[in-house]
Amino acid sequence: MRYDELQDEIKNAMRAKDKPKLSILRQVHGEIKNIEVNERRDITDADVDAMLKRLIKQTKETLDGSIKAGNDQERTDTLTAQVAILESYLPKQVSGDELAALIDEVLTETGASSKKDMGRVMGALTQKTGGNFDKAAAAKELGQKLA
Repeated sequence: MRYDELQDEIKNAMRAKDKPKLSILRQVHGEIKNIEVNERRDITDADVDAMLKRLIKQTKETLDGSIKAGNDQERTDTLTAQVAILESYLPKQVSGDELAALIDEVLTETGASSKKDMGRVMGALTQKTGGNFDKAAAAKELGQKLA
């Protein structure tokens, strides 16, 4: 997501009076501003993706804690909606057959033949996909192919 897209999304959420979406988009905007001010540089799309993934992880952890603590259903629903909103701004994750095909391609390119090569294969896979793949599924698939 680019910064100007974020500004447009905030305006649209304000017009639609979509409070959960507006709240989480403002949080994203604040995170972007923090990076720009603290690191004194312009933010890249990769920075935004990494920040979104971090916010998703934090929100999911909060959601898990909320469920375990037995908090009210409204809080749980709000956190679930926030995760869904944040995930909608991430690039599409590679999975399933497409991931399997990429793994085969990387195995051929790297010449990997044992589990010792798993790190090298995962690194090449990360470069090919920009990190947008299900790492657990990829590790499981690699484990089966390199066994």
